[in-house]
Amino acid sequence: MSWAIEEKSYSQRRACALIGLAPKVYRHRRQPADDAALRERLRALANERRRFGYRRLHLLLEREGQHVNHKRLYRIYREERLVVRRRGGRKRALGTRAPMTIPQGLNQRWSIDFAQDTLVDGRRFRIMAVVDDFTRECLGLVVDTSLSGLRVARELTAIAEQRGRPCMVVSDNGTEFTSQVVDQWAYWNCVTLDFITPGKPSENGIIEAFNGRLRAECLNEHWFLSLADAQEKLDEWRDHYNSERPHSSLGNMTPEEFAERSIGGPPRGEGQASDGTAETADQRPKELLSLS
Repeated sequence: MSWAIEEKSYSQRRACALIGLAPKVYRHRRQPADDAALRERLRALANERRRFGYRRLHLLLEREGQHVNHKRLYRIYREERLVVRRRGGRKRALGTRAPMTIPQGLNQRWSIDFAQDTLVDGRRFRIMAVVDDFTRECLGLVVDTSLSGLRVARELTAIAEQRGRPCMVVSDNGTEFTSQVVDQWAYWNCVTLDFITPGKPSENGIIEAFNGRLRAECLNEHWFLSLADAQEKLDEWRDHYNSERPHSSLGNMTPEEFAERSIGGPPRGEGQASDGTAETADQRPKELLSLS
């Protein structure tokens, strides 16, 4: 069976009307977008923050006033070969584990841990990191070749004078945290010390995740000439981390923005006890004076 195909000549307007298409849509010719400025700024941000993926770079561009479709940005991100190289996967324990509880207010729980790196001359140094588990704020990064229990108590006292004392401090079972001087500091400040199970760093996952960001975004990106140089660069990164870096766990807000908008209210300042009541100078333990 053969079919006869009848050809009819329709005008452009008539043909568009038959298929329900506007003539100006048919005649439209796509104009390639000028992405030169966007590409240049994206490369600059990616070179400055090399561990940021396209989602976090997209947030930084929006904060600068450049509202770009995320699919378009991802296309440019791939064309510029800015994809962050991922680490290899690791084996995880099987079975179920109770999720870690998250505090519901500022200064309810701090996490503390150590990281280490080396100077250009090969000398090792340690970094004491303190994080508020609710706001994810980095409260302190202390650099030194040795950090004893006395130094830990002294640095915690300095942070508490500016921010207020925590209700609980979570750490591993390192000798610095289990020392007698830290135990006395916790007793006189009415702070609970909570130690994780040995060999279970996942029980203190917030500070472990922070250490990973610290390693990837700061320690692996700089050479440290001296302890003073390391402290300066870490303080600069800490300011960026608290005030500029968006966090997906905080709804893409910075820790400082989240702290301001949190239902817990402003941080407890000096002069408030852990229960929020006023505290006079006479009520403060004099034994802490020896730690400052």
